Amino acid sequence: MISPVIVALDFPDAAGALALAQRLDPGRCAVKVGKELFTAAGPDVVRACVARGFRVFLDLKFHDIPNTCAQACAAATRLGVWMLNVHASGGSAMLTAARRAVDEAAGGREAPLLIGVTVLTSLAAADLRAIGVDAEPQEQALRLAKLAQSSGLDGVVCSAREAAALRAACGPRFQLVTPGIRPAGAATQDQARVATPVEAMAAGADWLVIGRPINAAPDPAAALAAILDGLQGDAK
Repeated sequence: MISPVIVALDFPDAAGALALAQRLDPGRCAVKVGKELFTAAGPDVVRACVARGFRVFLDLKFHDIPNTCAQACAAATRLGVWMLNVHASGGSAMLTAARRAVDEAAGGREAPLLIGVTVLTSLAAADLRAIGVDAEPQEQALRLAKLAQSSGLDGVVCSAREAAALRAACGPRFQLVTPGIRPAGAATQDQARVATPVEAMAAGADWLVIGRPINAAPDPAAALAAILDGLQGDAK
């Protein structure tokens, strides 16, 4: 079974990120490279993680005119990433262009998973209203998930709180990537809609993005092992 855990390499430089990666087993997790690390270290940090055997989720949330977004997605594909994402709110033309660019850039190899971002887990209903979206987070996430699916994307990023509804609406093969994952008793920090690993998987999540509970732990490998053990114990 492939591990559902994606460890966020949320560091300001390559040294910190690769030091953490060195302490993790690529057979037990994927890793996520986000905006801070990519801006500081560039594509070389992605290549380094791929070379170490990690599945890499490039979390840059592309959102631009269709051609620009498509070219960025093609460049990410050529880096050898396993998963990348775009904002589903970029619209059907942008999403379709991204899908086509990823498939073409894969050049006959297995294309990376192309995932749409629905509603950020830091946003609550009041935050959506402030930007002109008169909908609850779950309603907006479902709307964007259906748009992403109809545009050929493999899945979406969503809160675990929306996962059950999206799974029911989009079917069993649609990939659900859930950030805002916190083990029981952990602080929520800047996330508004959180869940434990067991809760997220029970709701229908395929992949769990976990940051500080692992990357800030005194022993990251042990923290990861405890989460995986908890998931295996729940599955028995």
